[in-house]
Amino acid sequence: MTKAVIINGSNSKNSRVTAIHEKVENHFIAQGVEVHSNYIHELPATDLLTANFSSKQIQSENEHVKEADFIVILTPIYKASYTGILKTYLDLLPQKALLDKAILPIAVGGSISHLLALEYALKPVLAVLGATSITNSVYIVDKQIIRLEEGGFAIEEEAISRLEAQLNQLQQAFIVN
Repeated sequence: MTKAVIINGSNSKNSRVTAIHEKVENHFIAQGVEVHSNYIHELPATDLLTANFSSKQIQSENEHVKEADFIVILTPIYKASYTGILKTYLDLLPQKALLDKAILPIAVGGSISHLLALEYALKPVLAVLGATSITNSVYIVDKQIIRLEEGGFAIEEEAISRLEAQLNQLQQAFIVN
């Protein structure tokens, strides 16, 4: 069975990033892909901050990455960069953990002016981790994800369309590899 890991670099499950996370997860499930979600903020903070490679929870998450065919990396953009919590987890991945994986970086930011944060900040780190099959990033402006009064979120159709196009490209990249 095809496996995917969604690495969520947000600091909360009640965020616009999680709305995108759920959309990605549902897309994969509809395609018959087994999905594992890694909400980094739920990992032990001490293990992240002290780079505890022997942590059972870190090793478990890394094993999911090792077994995955697709890796989706989600992050909010703060101060023109991906989150520090995402970087702390990426630092705990083995050197070539992303080799032979199809990777899709996705970010949610407050303004289009931070669009290139994924290209210039995140993608080089992914390449160092062995990623050679990185699809075009998806950048979604946070105003395209509307918080509903009754809870949950609504995502603008234009953002959904771009997201689904890249998810399909991700799956095609895996087939080619």
